[in-house]
Amino acid sequence: MIRSFGNEPPLLADGRRAPDRREVSLRWLSGTFLTGITSSVLMGVALFAALDGRQQLAIPAEAYANINAEAHSDTDVTRGSRLIAPAIAAKPSDRKIMEVSTVVHEGDKEVVRRQPFARVKMTLAANHVATEDYPSFNPLTIFSADEPDAQPTVRTGQIYGSDVESEVSLKTVAYPAAKSDLQVAPGMTLDEIEENVRSNGSVLTDGAAQVAALYYVDPRRFSNDDNDVDLTAGLTARVLEQNMTVSAPESITPQTEEFADDIIPVRQDTSIIKAMTDSGYPEPQAKGLSAYLSPMIGSDDLSKGDVLRIGILQRGEQAKIIRASVYRGTRHLITVALDDHDRFVAGREPPQIDAVTTAFDDNSTSVPSNQNLPRVYDGIYRAALSYGMTKDMTALVIKLLASSVDFQAELRPSDTLEAFFSVADSSGQATADSELLYVNARFGDTQTRFYRFQDPEDGSIDYFDQDGKSIRQFLLRNPVPNGIFKSGFGMRRHPILGFARMHTGVDWAAPRGTAIIAVGNGTVEKAGWDSGGYGNQTIVRHANGYESSYNHQSAIAKGIAPGAKVRQGQVIGWVGTTGESTGPHLHYEMIVNGTKVDPLRVRLPGGKSLKGGALAKFEDERQRIDALLGNQPPPQVASK
Repeated sequence: MIRSFGNEPPLLADGRRAPDRREVSLRWLSGTFLTGITSSVLMGVALFAALDGRQQLAIPAEAYANINAEAHSDTDVTRGSRLIAPAIAAKPSDRKIMEVSTVVHEGDKEVVRRQPFARVKMTLAANHVATEDYPSFNPLTIFSADEPDAQPTVRTGQIYGSDVESEVSLKTVAYPAAKSDLQVAPGMTLDEIEENVRSNGSVLTDGAAQVAALYYVDPRRFSNDDNDVDLTAGLTARVLEQNMTVSAPESITPQTEEFADDIIPVRQDTSIIKAMTDSGYPEPQAKGLSAYLSPMIGSDDLSKGDVLRIGILQRGEQAKIIRASVYRGTRHLITVALDDHDRFVAGREPPQIDAVTTAFDDNSTSVPSNQNLPRVYDGIYRAALSYGMTKDMTALVIKLLASSVDFQAELRPSDTLEAFFSVADSSGQATADSELLYVNARFGDTQTRFYRFQDPEDGSIDYFDQDGKSIRQFLLRNPVPNGIFKSGFGMRRHPILGFARMHTGVDWAAPRGTAIIAVGNGTVEKAGWDSGGYGNQTIVRHANGYESSYNHQSAIAKGIAPGAKVRQGQVIGWVGTTGESTGPHLHYEMIVNGTKVDPLRVRLPGGKSLKGGALAKFEDERQRIDALLGNQPPPQVASK
């Protein structure tokens, strides 16, 4: 039976009325909104956690392989692995705190103590957040030299070869040779000496080479054939090539003869005439020289990979070709030179110069990636500060890398920086007393590694590469760090005179008043007006026959006068357009033993090089650092 519930209204308590379905419940509406907002927030948090705070889902394979090489070196790829690479991020394994024993000289004692060091490996393209503000990019500050009196104080000392449990003091005293209470053992007989040499001589080695011992014993006693014994072993001499100035420099006038070598690399098969005219030589000169060279090389054309070397003698406005050589690669083919009757005849090969072997070296800048990454300068500061390095320590790294790294270029995902420095405690934070002992920087295909070392001979502290050469450059190549390269070294059509003329320097364009810095330490040889078209000119004489010339300056800095000493990076003048100039720029020349050379291609000597006992102590220090960090030893180069 179906019961009827009737049509009476429902029973309501507390006098409430039945709800009207046409009305909207405010409580229901607010609850619905809150539920939606809460769901969105939870989903956003989950997504953010899954992406680890990143804004991009993938990075180039180059960066992924570089970052995860260590993490996946001993693991196999299994089914179900992620297909999307993680973003560039710092890993906990990139920072390591270690206790290291160091030795510091304090008075007449050597104190050995343990102290914490931090080793950090930084992927510069990661999303590092600097813990403090850092200075903006200023090339004058980067390239300027430290004050002579600002000699750093050694607080960390050198790495000690063994671990110590606590602080140990060592004191070395002279052996009491005059009066001693020690009993002296009797001298060895010749038979005993011979037995020592036979038993121990084979284990006395220096690397892979055996060394002689007890030279006062006749070496012929240990050979069956006198011809097998070299009695002159150990009597060697080393000849070091070095630029030397043997006479006082002559005063330079507009009529002073200037010699320069112009190097023309041949990048595709072409005629001698076209190779010369494309480099700025007048066609009559090109045809005249081709008429002499062609019969000697059997062709009017040059092949891809050839190098044409032309010697120019310039006096005033006249430029004269006095010699020409053709190289196939680096092998000399032919040389012609002017005789006393101004005719080209076969001549000797001129002395080899580095510009021939490096003629095809490309100095193009690296291709930036498409990841909208920061500049190298910003990347180094952000990463270093986030890893606990101080601003002063980071500024030192910037200064040491300035000669080999373009700080204005965009970072690559694979750019890395490794540093080893002392810290205050296990937190890994550097302080004002911390010292930088080691840096290994990789930018693109270029790797720069250097170590801190105190020279025991003069007490100076510097950073050296693995061969004991100072990382600081002897001479910079660009005196206007923020200038724009405009014109190179070689024959060109003069923009004012209108005829072909040898351009004996390079031009750097910059706004009038831009600071010009000295490319190296030296003595001012000339500072003033030049009547030969250079305008305000400064010439600085450096060591070993090198000179640098700065021309067309708007003004010369105060104190820059003949005889004044200048430091690398010191402001010596300002860009202008004085003399024969079409606009504000610096015409910069480099002179080596009186010959003007290409400042961008000449192979410059390095800075200070360690020798003798200092080099041996540096190698010991380098080996200790490499052993601590697990670095591979540098390759051995055989010498003859």
